Amino acid sequence: MENDIFKPENLVYTKTPVLNDTPMHYCPGCSHGVVHKLVAEVVDEMGIQEDTIGIAPVGCAVFAYRYFEMDFQEAAHGRAPAVATAIKRLYPEKYVFTYQGDGDLAAIGTAETIHACNRGENILIIFINNAIYGMTGGQMAPTTLEGMKTSTCPYGRDTTINGYPLNITDLLVQLKGTRYITRQSVHNAASILKAKKALKKGFQNCMEKKGTSVIEFVSTCNSGWKMSPAKANEWMVENMFKAYPLGDLKDI
Repeated sequence: MENDIFKPENLVYTKTPVLNDTPMHYCPGCSHGVVHKLVAEVVDEMGIQEDTIGIAPVGCAVFAYRYFEMDFQEAAHGRAPAVATAIKRLYPEKYVFTYQGDGDLAAIGTAETIHACNRGENILIIFINNAIYGMTGGQMAPTTLEGMKTSTCPYGRDTTINGYPLNITDLLVQLKGTRYITRQSVHNAASILKAKKALKKGFQNCMEKKGTSVIEFVSTCNSGWKMSPAKANEWMVENMFKAYPLGDLKDI
């Protein structure tokens, strides 16, 4: 008997309907597009499109709401976890997630991030860490690596002046309110598969009422880094992964 999975009509890749046809504004080679695709696929496969609410704050993903066919709420810069807290408490039956960059989550939004996680809000925080302010011109971010050049530290991050890179994900592990914290990437096929599993677990945890889930995506910013997409991937593997190693950090 022929296995249905091998029928020609089942071998054709189709885009999930949770993503619409609006052209994305992200730079070619940016990690955001891949992560958007994974989020949409997970929501579609879990059958939770009508029950999912995303929060898009200020940053490269400020227009994320334009690409997803689901409810979205815009938040002020850094305030996404606070907005997510309110929405989840008002609608506890909904799957609520934030989608934030390193400047938003680990700089202006540090307080909101830490206190939402410390309270153990039943939300999923998706954290895109490309170690730079991508939207506003490539300035140094909290996660910028030591010695890494940006428009505001053109000779490289000097810890005697700029302090050390902030590994906020490791910091969140210490909080009792966090349930699941993992660090992933989307730079190759194997990593994409792992990242998708992590996202599904994060969304599932939203309904278990046991605390906050955080998924950090170590990502590239080839325009901000002044590299080709291929070179940016290589640089990320050689440098970013040393400072922000991939894998599960906490899983209760």
